[in-house]
Amino acid sequence: MAYKLIVSDMDGTLLTSNGKISEETEKVLRQLMDKGIHVAVATGRIFTSAKVYAKYLGVTTPIIACNGAMVRNLKDMKIIYESHLSREDCLKILEICRKHHLYFHFYTDTIFYTERLDYSSLKYSEWNKTLREEEKIDLRVIDDPYKIIQNNESKIYKFVIIDQDKELLAKVRRELEAIPTIECSKSWHNNLEIMNRGVSKGAAVRRLAKSLGIRREEVICFGDHENDLSMIEYAGLGIAMGNADEVVKARADYVTATNDEDGVAKALKKFVLLDSGRERKIR
Repeated sequence: MAYKLIVSDMDGTLLTSNGKISEETEKVLRQLMDKGIHVAVATGRIFTSAKVYAKYLGVTTPIIACNGAMVRNLKDMKIIYESHLSREDCLKILEICRKHHLYFHFYTDTIFYTERLDYSSLKYSEWNKTLREEEKIDLRVIDDPYKIIQNNESKIYKFVIIDQDKELLAKVRRELEAIPTIECSKSWHNNLEIMNRGVSKGAAVRRLAKSLGIRREEVICFGDHENDLSMIEYAGLGIAMGNADEVVKARADYVTATNDEDGVAKALKKFVLLDSGRERKIR
């Protein structure tokens, strides 16, 4: 099979545990792009964060951000697809967060809102210190999220809740899933990610492939967590990382090495660069 579109999750997949793209992975991705193969990132992150890595790699294929709530062209910043949360749903989510005294943050395409620097927001704050001014994430610590949601005309694409209490997160997820117009997923053991109903990485990859004139069979997707399942199952070849959750490994077509062992690069050399044609299933 001649693959024409490679889509990779970022954290736990394309990036090593220290948040870097290894030299080997970068080399392989650039080889693919030189051959005219599209390389895209599909992340739960805010668009501006994904943009930093895409520009570093020289990726020109549109970025899938916010777990698929946005597909945006990096060249002209044109939005190819978007699906944002309604103001009403944002307020419902906020009420649930308040009831359980949870850490949360939410974001538009360019602004990251949080009440306090902790968990992901603290990491973004520290990361900002290493970035050039034009690359920094617009991270805003706010006093009144109600005011932001009610008065801000910007679209909110995603909420993230983080807590170490797994039982509490399971309870909160059940409450959230009772709201019929939202979608819940996880990208790590201690979080919940909330988007508009129907939003997923798989749906976004399908839209991206269609816009590029690429068939499903010509797509490879890489991932490691629940929020990657939809695109792994959509792809002609869905690949789980060696560090992926067991449910992701079980539903993937192939399991590669871990993100710290150049798993993405090794699989791409096997299935694309070497063109072995031996796509074996590992279940």
